[in-house]
Amino acid sequence: MQLLWNMITDFIQTYKNTISGRYDSKRVQSNQGGKTDLSGGAKIKMSMYGLYSEFDGFKACDEYQDSHIQKAIQMHEGDGLPGFPSVDVFVYLVTP
Repeated sequence: MQLLWNMITDFIQTYKNTISGRYDSKRVQSNQGGKTDLSGGAKIKMSMYGLYSEFDGFKACDEYQDSHIQKAIQMHEGDGLPGFPSVDVFVYLVTP
Protein backbone atom coordinates (compact mmCIF):
# COMPACT_ATOMS: atom_id res chain seq x y z
CA MET A 1 0.00 0.00 0.00
CA GLN A 2 2.86 2.37 0.85
CA LEU A 3 4.56 1.65 -2.49
CA LEU A 4 1.35 2.40 -4.38
CA TRP A 5 0.85 5.60 -2.39
CA ASN A 6 4.43 6.72 -3.15
CA MET A 7 4.00 5.99 -6.87
CA ILE A 8 0.75 7.98 -7.04
CA THR A 9 2.27 10.88 -5.11
CA ASP A 10 5.32 10.89 -7.40
CA PHE A 11 3.09 10.85 -10.50
CA ILE A 12 1.01 13.76 -9.21
CA GLN A 13 4.10 15.80 -8.38
CA THR A 14 5.59 15.15 -11.84
CA TYR A 15 2.28 16.12 -13.44
CA LYS A 16 2.10 19.37 -11.44
CA ASN A 17 5.72 20.20 -12.30
CA THR A 18 5.05 19.61 -15.99
CA ILE A 19 2.00 21.86 -16.04
CA SER A 20 3.66 24.65 -14.07
CA GLY A 21 6.89 24.43 -16.08
CA ARG A 22 9.11 23.69 -13.10
CA TYR A 23 12.39 21.85 -13.49
CA ASP A 24 11.97 18.13 -12.95
CA SER A 25 15.09 15.96 -13.09
CA LYS A 26 13.05 12.85 -13.89
CA ARG A 27 11.58 14.47 -16.98
CA VAL A 28 14.99 15.71 -18.12
CA GLN A 29 16.57 12.27 -17.66
CA SER A 30 13.83 10.56 -19.65
CA ASN A 31 14.20 13.09 -22.46
CA GLN A 32 15.78 11.29 -25.42
CA GLY A 33 18.63 12.65 -27.50
CA GLY A 34 19.20 15.70 -25.35
CA LYS A 35 16.42 17.53 -27.17
CA THR A 36 14.46 19.84 -24.89
CA ASP A 37 10.76 20.20 -25.66
CA LEU A 38 8.37 22.72 -24.24
CA SER A 39 6.72 21.58 -21.04
CA GLY A 40 2.96 21.18 -20.78
CA GLY A 41 2.59 24.54 -19.06
CA ALA A 42 4.58 26.30 -21.79
CA LYS A 43 2.39 24.72 -24.47
CA ILE A 44 -0.74 25.86 -22.64
CA LYS A 45 0.70 29.37 -22.30
CA MET A 46 1.47 29.54 -26.04
CA SER A 47 -2.10 28.43 -26.82
CA MET A 48 -3.48 31.13 -24.53
CA TYR A 49 -1.36 33.81 -26.23
CA GLY A 50 -2.91 32.71 -29.53
CA LEU A 51 -6.36 32.98 -27.99
CA TYR A 52 -5.62 36.41 -26.52
CA SER A 53 -4.46 37.73 -29.89
CA GLU A 54 -7.99 37.12 -31.26
CA PHE A 55 -9.37 39.59 -28.71
CA ASP A 56 -6.74 42.30 -29.15
CA GLY A 57 -8.31 45.70 -28.51
CA PHE A 58 -11.42 44.25 -26.82
CA LYS A 59 -12.48 46.29 -23.79
CA ALA A 60 -14.57 44.21 -21.41
CA CYS A 61 -15.15 46.98 -18.89
CA ASP A 62 -16.04 49.94 -21.13
CA GLU A 63 -19.56 50.07 -19.74
CA TYR A 64 -18.36 50.23 -16.10
CA GLN A 65 -17.43 53.38 -14.29
CA ASP A 66 -15.07 53.40 -11.33
CA SER A 67 -18.03 53.90 -9.00
CA HIS A 68 -19.64 50.64 -10.25
CA ILE A 69 -16.45 48.70 -9.64
CA GLN A 70 -15.95 50.26 -6.20
CA LYS A 71 -19.53 49.37 -5.25
CA ALA A 72 -18.99 45.74 -6.36
CA ILE A 73 -15.81 45.54 -4.29
CA GLN A 74 -17.60 46.89 -1.22
CA MET A 75 -20.54 44.51 -1.68
CA HIS A 76 -18.32 41.42 -1.92
CA GLU A 77 -15.46 42.41 0.38
CA GLY A 78 -16.18 39.81 3.05
CA ASP A 79 -13.27 38.71 5.22
CA GLY A 80 -10.63 38.80 2.48
CA LEU A 81 -7.37 40.68 2.61
CA PRO A 82 -7.68 44.44 2.18
CA GLY A 83 -6.55 45.53 -1.26
CA PHE A 84 -7.22 42.12 -2.85
CA PRO A 85 -10.73 41.87 -4.29
CA SER A 86 -12.33 38.45 -4.09
CA VAL A 87 -13.23 36.31 -7.08
CA ASP A 88 -16.88 37.10 -6.30
CA VAL A 89 -16.29 40.69 -7.44
CA PHE A 90 -15.06 39.48 -10.82
CA VAL A 91 -17.98 37.07 -11.21
CA TYR A 92 -20.43 39.80 -10.24
CA LEU A 93 -19.01 42.22 -12.80
CA VAL A 94 -18.80 39.80 -15.73
CA THR A 95 -22.19 38.13 -15.16
CA PRO A 96 -24.79 39.93 -17.28
